[in-house]
Amino acid sequence: MRILVTGGRTGYLGRHVVAAAAGHDVVAVGSADADVRDPAAVQALLAAHRPDAVVHTAYVQSDWAVTATGAAHVALAAAAFDARLVLVSSDVVFSGDDIHYDESAAPDPITAYGAAKAAAETTALAVCEDVVVARTSLILGDGASQHERLVHALVGGAEGALFDDEGRCPVHVGDLAAALVELAVGDHRGVLHVAGAEAMSRLELGRLIARRDGLDPDALRGTSRAGLPGPVDVRLDSTLAASVLTTRLRGAREFLAP
Repeated sequence: MRILVTGGRTGYLGRHVVAAAAGHDVVAVGSADADVRDPAAVQALLAAHRPDAVVHTAYVQSDWAVTATGAAHVALAAAAFDARLVLVSSDVVFSGDDIHYDESAAPDPITAYGAAKAAAETTALAVCEDVVVARTSLILGDGASQHERLVHALVGGAEGALFDDEGRCPVHVGDLAAALVELAVGDHRGVLHVAGAEAMSRLELGRLIARRDGLDPDALRGTSRAGLPGPVDVRLDSTLAASVLTTRLRGAREFLAP
C-alpha cells in the first residue's frame, strides 16, 4: 500500500509515522516538496504519487493558512484522487469546560490553533468519504519531544514551571504513529480519539520524565495556568480506539516507567 505522509521528512510525529509504516510503500513529504498553502501544488503532489492513503501530520501552530487552509487543500486532493485520509487533530478543539470528551462531543475551541484544527476537521469530514479524524493529546516518549527537552532544561536551572492544574492524556509517539498507520490501512471512518490511557497534569508528566531519565523530579516547580488563554483540563476518552485498534495506547505512567 502506498502511504503519503505530510510532515514525514522533518516533522516530529511525521518521521515516526514513516518509520511505523515500514513494509509499505511510503512517500515522506515536507514543505520543500509541496507548500500545503498552495492548492495546485498539493494537487500536483498527489497526482505524481497517487497514494492509497494520506496521513496528514503537517501543521504550524500559529499559522491558520497551514493548519486550517492547508489541511483543506490536502483533503480536497485526497478526495480528488480517491485516497483515504487520516487527519491528525488535537484535543485543543475543545474548551475544557466539560473536561471529559468522547467522539460525540462538538468542538468548541477557545484558541486560534484550536479553531484552525476544528476547521480542518470540518472540511475533511465534509469533502472526504474515506476519512479518519484522529484527535490526540501531548505527544512524547522517545526523549526528543519538546516536553522532554523542556523538563531537562528546567531541571538544569532554566526559568519556568509546569502547570499543576492542566489535565491532558499524553500519548507515546510510537504508539500514536503505529495507530495512524493502522488507521491508514484500515476501514474505520469518522472521528476517533487516539490519546494516552490516563490523564495527568503537566507537572506530574514532567516528574515522570525526570524519574525515567535519572533526574531530580523535585527540581521541577508547579504553577497554575488559571487566567491564561486555552483549555485547562481536556481529557480525551479513547475507549472507542481501544476497541477499533490492535495498537495499544499506553498511559504515561507505563511508557515513562524507569
